[in-house]
Amino acid sequence: MTDEPPATYGTQRKAAARNRVAIIEAAHELFAENPAVTLTEVAKRAAVGPGTLYRHFPTREDLILAAYEHDIERLTTAVDEVLARQTSAKAAFIEWFETLCAYIRIKHGLGEALHSAAAQEAISASWAPTTAAVRKLVEACVAEGTMAPGHDPVDIIMLMSFLWRLPAGDAGVVQGRRIIETVFSGLQAEPPSGGVS
Repeated sequence: MTDEPPATYGTQRKAAARNRVAIIEAAHELFAENPAVTLTEVAKRAAVGPGTLYRHFPTREDLILAAYEHDIERLTTAVDEVLARQTSAKAAFIEWFETLCAYIRIKHGLGEALHSAAAQEAISASWAPTTAAVRKLVEACVAEGTMAPGHDPVDIIMLMSFLWRLPAGDAGVVQGRRIIETVFSGLQAEPPSGGVS
């Protein structure tokens, strides 16, 4: 008799991992469309049964938090890909922040679900990788000449937070692009003393 687990055990674990990812991806899509979407609809989009969804995420908040963490992790690890794909560092910077804005709008639309202690801990934990990602974008813009050296990435995150105050839809996108140009005009000048590169 062997101590090795049955072959089916590994298969079941892989299937469970796939189901978890499918549920999170479905939640990402559906929460973006409608923050009030039901978990039954999420399960249907993920092609799993409601029981499978609840085994992975016993509460709605658990799923919302997992989707938020997944989105931020995906965004912060995508900086190199965005920089490689875009025609300029400035264009990559704009795309990256507009994507971050979309995620934050979803978060705001989910209301109280992201105000628990566990949620706040996860949001706080996302600050360091977000700042590191912005630092990489800033360094690329400095190397390109579209931004002066010495700007603090944390300051830039605070500055760019205007994006998630804009109205949704095409009008908000147009206004955002206009304000971004104003922001870059300012960032081409060196920051006052005290800035951190």
